Amino acid sequence: MAAPLQAKVNLLKPGGKNIVLVEAVRTPFCLSGTEFAKEMPHDLARYAMVGLMDRLNMPPEVVDYIVVGTVIQEVKTSNVAREAALSAGFSDKIAASTVTMACISSSQAMASCVGLIASGAYEVCLAGGVETMSDIPIRHSKKMRALMLSANKAKTTGAKLKLLAQIRPGHLVPELPGIAEFSTGEVMGHSADRLAAAFGVTRQEQDDFARASHINAKKATEAGLLHDVIPVKVPGGNKIVSKDNGIRIATPEQLAKLKPSFVKPHGTITAANASFLTDGGSACLITTEEKAKAMGWKPKAYLRDFIFVAQDPKDQLLLGPAYATEKLLKKTGLTLNDFGVFEIHEAFAGQVLANMKALDSDNFCKTSMGRSEKVGAIPTDRLNLWGGSLSIGHPFGATGVRIAAHCANRMIHENKELSILSACAAGGLGVAAILERHPEGTLK
Repeated sequence: MAAPLQAKVNLLKPGGKNIVLVEAVRTPFCLSGTEFAKEMPHDLARYAMVGLMDRLNMPPEVVDYIVVGTVIQEVKTSNVAREAALSAGFSDKIAASTVTMACISSSQAMASCVGLIASGAYEVCLAGGVETMSDIPIRHSKKMRALMLSANKAKTTGAKLKLLAQIRPGHLVPELPGIAEFSTGEVMGHSADRLAAAFGVTRQEQDDFARASHINAKKATEAGLLHDVIPVKVPGGNKIVSKDNGIRIATPEQLAKLKPSFVKPHGTITAANASFLTDGGSACLITTEEKAKAMGWKPKAYLRDFIFVAQDPKDQLLLGPAYATEKLLKKTGLTLNDFGVFEIHEAFAGQVLANMKALDSDNFCKTSMGRSEKVGAIPTDRLNLWGGSLSIGHPFGATGVRIAAHCANRMIHENKELSILSACAAGGLGVAAILERHPEGTLK
């Protein structure tokens, strides 16, 4: 390995501590409506938690605090972190909280754990994420809810019947969870289409990027490189789910035949170059280097820095990776050339490519970031080499930990010292983080 960069740049030690990612695991990520269709969110989170404990041979009482990220909450388990922790065998004396920050929810869970450890509040934290898109909560319409609540409060049968008699066919139309930005009313796919057009990202470029993601994921799976995946035995049978099931390599001709999904007929976002609805859970263990040594754990990476950004949710909804990356580089004094591993969340192929073009644009970096020159080009030969959300899948709340796992494991496998991850999220949010390879890290 090259000499550590601490002497060269200002790599953060949160709270003056070396905080480490000991291990990160996840369930296979599966297309919604398939392998995990009957599972509740806390089930998938539990599988990940138990898998993490098994991987480390770790007793549950070692953990001081648990944070889990999710997006579309199951109303019966609104604090899914707590329910998953209890069902996974953690003591009822261990507190657990759930955070939501759209597609970077488990990134926020990890950052929360880093902050808690840096402050001295806790020593060992478990961060995770989960999403179940196979069974999302569907509500009655607002008018129907109002009538039902009023009827429930009515004191006589006659009063109840009088209220229920007001129900009209239109009241029975259900409300699905929002797929559009609340502040703008625009579906994310439309934003991605506009973003791709604004940066001149062609349909061909997007299809090629998406195809490469599937090819990389297939190669990594077959080579046994996705060490974070743990097998899951689905209840009610003997079937064991051990692989992501959304990886499919289409031919360029097949991709070219698909019609635009959002902006019709001239849009460039299709079902193939956008991430698909996915079920899955993830979990990771975070602690201090000193505690890891005392426990006999061999950490995979130092968690050096997190930065979260926000911008206009209309015109810059998906530009979080570019803004967050630039701010993190400026803060640490690093350049893109200092990183051997890059991981960017692939919500859409066009979104990734647009962010890359933004960072490599003098005009954008000067006018939108106030820089004197562009940040530079992210080297494609270091980017998402084991696939990404387009191929592996994207359970909203679980993806952040998955990306961090890829960073840590790729640094070990490729003998690289530094990695940087970034992701966009609904609401115009974004995250970037720096991980440094730990000298004791190994792939199990």
